[in-house]
Amino acid sequence: MALFETIIGLLLAAALLTALAHRLKVPAPALLALGGLAAAFIPGVPLVTIDPQLALALFVAPVLLDAAFDASPRDLRDNLVPVATLALVAVGITIAAVAVVARWVLPEIPWAAAIALGAIVAPPDAAAATAVLRRLNPPHRIMVILEGESLFNDASALLVFRLALAAAATGSFSLASAVPMLLVTAVGGAALGWAAARLYFAFTRRVSLEMPISVILQFLGTFGVWILAEALHVSAIITVVAYGMTLARHAPRSTGARRRIASYAVWEVAVFVLNALAFLLIGLEMRVILGRLDGAWEGVALLAAGTCLAVILARLGWVMAYNAVARLAMRRFGPYAPRGRPLPAPTVGGGLLISWSGMRGIVTLATALALPEDFPFRDPIVFAAVCVVLVTLVVQGSTIGPLLRRLGLSEDDTVEAEVRLARLKTSKAAMRALEETPASSARDSLLREMKARAKLDEEGIEAPAPDGTAALQGRAVEAARDVLEALRQDGTIGDDAFHVLEEELDLMELAADPRVRPV
Repeated sequence: MALFETIIGLLLAAALLTALAHRLKVPAPALLALGGLAAAFIPGVPLVTIDPQLALALFVAPVLLDAAFDASPRDLRDNLVPVATLALVAVGITIAAVAVVARWVLPEIPWAAAIALGAIVAPPDAAAATAVLRRLNPPHRIMVILEGESLFNDASALLVFRLALAAAATGSFSLASAVPMLLVTAVGGAALGWAAARLYFAFTRRVSLEMPISVILQFLGTFGVWILAEALHVSAIITVVAYGMTLARHAPRSTGARRRIASYAVWEVAVFVLNALAFLLIGLEMRVILGRLDGAWEGVALLAAGTCLAVILARLGWVMAYNAVARLAMRRFGPYAPRGRPLPAPTVGGGLLISWSGMRGIVTLATALALPEDFPFRDPIVFAAVCVVLVTLVVQGSTIGPLLRRLGLSEDDTVEAEVRLARLKTSKAAMRALEETPASSARDSLLREMKARAKLDEEGIEAPAPDGTAALQGRAVEAARDVLEALRQDGTIGDDAFHVLEEELDLMELAADPRVRPV
């Protein structure tokens, strides 16, 4: 019962802190991290520990699949070089920098433990940065690079993390055997993820499933491919990324609208809960760690401070150096033009924004929790990792918005332009389909609406404020809701009938949106 009460309390705190973060316009993970640390010192709050083997699967797999499902393979291909260098080179430089700093501050720490610390804090979490940046409309390419980096930097960092764990356990390390193993785990993970997604579709297409069962299978599939990848000793992160991106390419035509809306809503809540619990649980674990560190503060504090500086400066140095080389290459060889569209040269402002967006989050916390209890220097490593998360989220997270405004990077309407183009073409296809049907008043009414929408898109005009038919339908739905609620309140209808009519009115309300019905 105590565990249940603690989880309920943590979820309530997460909801309140997230609401406060939105009001203050700061990344929610920043307040969650501070709240988790503060909760560790509240008298009576029990200690909640989690199995290290469970931490990565529970907290990382669903969050990673959610990000992979939304990723754009086209945009990733267009920006493959900057994404790959951030996910591989920047992570490697950060790991090396942190390991050197750790050995300099604490000479007695083994190299394997120092490298493990570097691997834990190396991968940034794009969710915190993009949560702020989306509201400010930065250049679309920067958002693509940040989100693409977050898909693959976790894999490279965790592969090094696993090698460091093995080296700490065996006391030896061989680069000659490690490199082929890394290649096999990466390629094997990608193949496994693609095959698992195809099998998932082959099964679900042959079986008619109710909505709750379908959503449950989505989560079981995500955890299942992670567990299978671990059992086959391939990269679980690359497996989940490949699985999610393959699902995203085939799911739209095999999933109905009602099921898709329900699925998105469940995943949004699940990802929020897992993120919140990870931040809060690591805060509770800090109480025990701080107790065990009593009397050894000087070295541990220096380790944490040095690690924070290393992760920030290593990313800044690499991004600015890469941008300088890319600008020189473009001047000499011309711009890179995927699909015949030249990409702009990297700018100093864009490099500073990408550098300052390297906030650490859920993966760093989950990997720190995944350290075995008997791992050498575990407590200083976990303490340093939590400090990196707090410093980057609070300092960088609270200043990234002002930095973007200060840099004056122009707003980007790339996505909006593609939305208008797609809306115009889909509207014309729908009109052609209607024109091929027998004439009727219903057909003529729908054609008038679609032609009005197509005219707005052709002229580049945003959807109008809700007036005309859309506003009338909205008011009609509100009046119907009032009567429906009154019928239930006075006992004329029961709840079963109420919910059937409620769903129908929900669909009518969605259809009244001016983006759908502009006249």
